[in-house]
Amino acid sequence: MANHSQLIARAQSLCEQRGVRMTTQRERVYDIIIQSKRAITAYDLLDVLREIEPQAKPPTVYRALDFLLSQGFVHKVESTNCFIACCLPGHEQHCSQLLICDSCGTVEECHADALSNALQKKANQVGFAVSHHVVETHGICHACQLATHKMQ
Repeated sequence: MANHSQLIARAQSLCEQRGVRMTTQRERVYDIIIQSKRAITAYDLLDVLREIEPQAKPPTVYRALDFLLSQGFVHKVESTNCFIACCLPGHEQHCSQLLICDSCGTVEECHADALSNALQKKANQVGFAVSHHVVETHGICHACQLATHKMQ
């Protein structure tokens, strides 16, 4: 994944190219998501945002999230109703595969071209027009497996 400053710079550049505004609040919400070690809920985002903007309200976060999602800067983890930074902002058509740890809550975005191609091929065969796709895989991450193994 690109580092924090690279993601912010890439998002700002894409906003300029697209003629949309990365407002201060949108950038703050994006920054919080990037810095989060795990997928983060909207209300957890609001709690962190209130540390620097005490007047922030839920609509502030939801409007920022809508913008960030529409621009392809973040992904929504549907199964847990959380958000993560996209590791490839600007590549909206990519198929995101998310590895979600059910123990610690970490979410790792990965890309398996063979899986993406197979999904697209099947969609084409049945005449389905894909707007976007995210594959969520639940399990236990390596760190949690090691921790569990050490406890036994």
